[in-house]
Amino acid sequence: MSDTAQEVGPPLGLVAELTYRCPLRCPYCSNPVEFAAYRPELTDDQWRGVLDQARELGVLQVHFSGGEPLVRPGLAALVQHAAAQGMYTNLVTSGVPQGAGAMDALAAAGLEHVQLSIQDADAARSDAVAGTTSFHHKLAAAQAVRRLGLPLTVNVVLHRANIERATEIVELAVRLGADRLELANAQYYGWALRNRAALLPSREQIVRLEPVVAAARRRHPRLEILYVLPDYFEETPKPCMHGWGSQQLTVAPNGDVLPCAGAAQIPGLGIENVRERSLAAIWYSSRAFNRFRGTRWMPQPCAACPRKHIDFGGCRCQAFQLTGDAAATDPVCRLSPHHDALTALLVPDAAQLGDQTLRPRIAPRPSR
Repeated sequence: MSDTAQEVGPPLGLVAELTYRCPLRCPYCSNPVEFAAYRPELTDDQWRGVLDQARELGVLQVHFSGGEPLVRPGLAALVQHAAAQGMYTNLVTSGVPQGAGAMDALAAAGLEHVQLSIQDADAARSDAVAGTTSFHHKLAAAQAVRRLGLPLTVNVVLHRANIERATEIVELAVRLGADRLELANAQYYGWALRNRAALLPSREQIVRLEPVVAAARRRHPRLEILYVLPDYFEETPKPCMHGWGSQQLTVAPNGDVLPCAGAAQIPGLGIENVRERSLAAIWYSSRAFNRFRGTRWMPQPCAACPRKHIDFGGCRCQAFQLTGDAAATDPVCRLSPHHDALTALLVPDAAQLGDQTLRPRIAPRPSR
């Protein structure tokens, strides 16, 4: 591959963020801090238009997300519309609210997979992080998914307050009948960035977790366990979204079209809205999607790096959050001039932090 921008093909996946409303108040929420800026939300008819355009563009998978998509009254109809277009449908949910027959209606509409978030392995700790009584709703949602024969992924965001209970979390996923478990360390954007001092685990916790995950994989070979190491502890960055604007796009509740869910935080990006321009035109020719495509935009040391076609320069949102410049080398990279500033953020052994490890909600997200 040359150093010029990569040839742009069609996207494979669409993340349909139907609403940023949510009954939970997780301190690592990936939704924007200024959620009021994303009103009014697209209507059901407008979302059907988005789905039609997405399929015509080449999208094969639709991930209905939020916020909490279950609070959207027309969710089942949208799932049915996507399924009728031949797209694979996935629900990314907290399991709250779980009305009578809600999951049955979604399955009847053509839902093919459910990704259920769990905050911890027991009710008290899970509810404390979620900011509301929700654990029993999650168990009921998992039970409904398995009763309907749908594949189930359990997603757990790891942070300083729950990372030591990875074994208990794995056993819970097994009891729930999950096919897949994602142990994903918090990504420090938005609300998680505000709460980073309470959420970021210590290096010792990360080191202790790796053999725990390996043992769990041996113990439960039928459960696919995906473990995502936190970026801050890496020496080379991860390929954000498999490359900016290369495989997936996100449509926000108000119709903004984003290369990734966090891209709206980058000022001057040139984000466009599907109410005003077609999805295809935005994907192929908008400034936002072309700004960091391929490799031509890269500064040094990325431009000369042999990994540039592997990690695509790392995460642009993370670069902006940590340096103020979205085009900077991701500070995760050991070659970044900002790498030392990142490693200085890493906390000492959690045992030295006292009861801070029990308080992951320094700046809780307000109710919507």
